[in-house]
Amino acid sequence: MRKWKGILLTVTALMAVLALAGCGKGAGKNGTLNLFIWTEYIPDSVIKGFEKETGIDVQMQTYSNNEEMIAKVKGSSAGTYDIVCPSDYMVENMISQDMLSELDKSKLTNYNNLDSTYLNKSFDPDNKHSIPYLGGAGVVIYNKNMAPAGADFTTYAELFKPDYTNSLVVLDDFRAIIGVTAMSMGYDMNETDGAKLNQVKEKLLTLKPNIKSLDSDSPKTLMITEETKAGLFWSGDAAIALEENKNLTVAYPKEGMYLFLDNLCIAKDAKNADNAYKFIDYVLKAETNKEIVSEFPYLNPNKAGVALMGEDYKNNPAISIPAEEISKGKYVQNIGKTVDTYSEMWAEFTK
Repeated sequence: MRKWKGILLTVTALMAVLALAGCGKGAGKNGTLNLFIWTEYIPDSVIKGFEKETGIDVQMQTYSNNEEMIAKVKGSSAGTYDIVCPSDYMVENMISQDMLSELDKSKLTNYNNLDSTYLNKSFDPDNKHSIPYLGGAGVVIYNKNMAPAGADFTTYAELFKPDYTNSLVVLDDFRAIIGVTAMSMGYDMNETDGAKLNQVKEKLLTLKPNIKSLDSDSPKTLMITEETKAGLFWSGDAAIALEENKNLTVAYPKEGMYLFLDNLCIAKDAKNADNAYKFIDYVLKAETNKEIVSEFPYLNPNKAGVALMGEDYKNNPAISIPAEEISKGKYVQNIGKTVDTYSEMWAEFTK
């Protein structure tokens, strides 16, 4: 990852700590809400709109992957965060560790705006602890003018070819990249077999020379500026990239895509739980949802919000992924202690 990004994240983290320590803008007339959410995942206008409507001051920190999020929650004093935004498998993980509050849906007047397709998932039956926020897939994106002749991005195998030395931008997310490597070999995205994982590790290391940047914060940038030939990153970022650079296109690998569903959850020890409910309900409004996905065009679980979107949103191939492609996709699952093996593989890959 480029040096300036590390500096920026360090400064951002310091500012967030100062804010939480009381050196920021101070509590609103109706209190505070401490929000911990993915980078580039909620517009400033939504935060300001909520503050204006409620008189609640939002103090926000961001993260780049689920493991970073849970490590910071565990390492912080009780009540540091009110709302967190874990992905599907991490919701299950946090429930098992009693880290999330059971929700009182009577406080969510806009809950019925959600599409039932995204409710009652195996990681949280009956949505006792989680509210779907945004979802999507890890998609392959490439520059049709820079890709070599005969390139076939309908398979992950293309990304491992020497043609892409120092020319890929991919997610800084070990479950995504190791999972995709496993799928390129015909294995499960959530593979736990030790012998197979040894093979996956060897294949993963062959990808390393091709990586120009590991970036989960704004991977679209290098594709838009044509500093990379291809990438693998979140569909929302891909959707924006397609709008910004008409030389870019999306491919759906035949092995299946990494699917995700991110959720708003109230931390077990939240100090401002009532304000957390107000924020989640505000986000569930159709008009607020439209504001969110207009800036961050991910797969949208809010049917009322989808109804307000224009044709550009509905026709973007990184957003409106064909149902048959979604059906082949895989969600990250809780793989128990095998996650330690994945972490070790990733450490060797990134050193």
